[in-house]
Amino acid sequence: MNILLLGPQGSGKGTQARMLTAKFNFFYFESGAYLRKIAEHNEEIRKMLAEGKLVPDREMTSYLTAFLDQNNLYDDVVFDGFPRTLPQYEFLRSWLRQKKVRLDLVLVLEISKEETVRRLSARRIDPETGKIYNLITDKPPADVDVRGLVQREDDKPEAIEKRLDLYKKQTEPLILELRKDSKVVEIDGERSIETIAEDLEKIVRDFENGNE
Repeated sequence: MNILLLGPQGSGKGTQARMLTAKFNFFYFESGAYLRKIAEHNEEIRKMLAEGKLVPDREMTSYLTAFLDQNNLYDDVVFDGFPRTLPQYEFLRSWLRQKKVRLDLVLVLEISKEETVRRLSARRIDPETGKIYNLITDKPPADVDVRGLVQREDDKPEAIEKRLDLYKKQTEPLILELRKDSKVVEIDGERSIETIAEDLEKIVRDFENGNE
């Protein structure tokens, strides 16, 4: 079974994806982390990421499917952050069909714009270690001086709203297309991490058992 987790920035999809992979022994494929790894050896990608630009859809799909091919990963994958646009999905769908698999289940974590702004505005980075904390949901330990943490420019309210508008513009047509091929389930992402995790586990188990 292949699963795609969608949700706006701050929805907690990365946390839920990691919990799902641990429970079901799936492979967790986080596109952002993989791109950062590529950027270590690819100046063009490094520059795009540094400038906050999006990697072109075809190029993005080519890099990510090459990784999946190299590691023989075609099933039992949880995708986080990819595909995020309709063209990316069209490229990925074609590749998956060649492997005789598909995206079976799409889990969409929904949170309001106000909650997204609240969560991301509280995100801080330790400039020395690169560790990311959240003053609301993932507070730094007692030995970390909060005054030394910094806020990224794109975690300020104005930048967050622009990213949310882009997410909505990209994701709405994507979800419409995904519904043609996959089971799509929307989940309230404003509840506790544990409650959401329980819901997702039940949805996945029901799907595995054919109780859709």
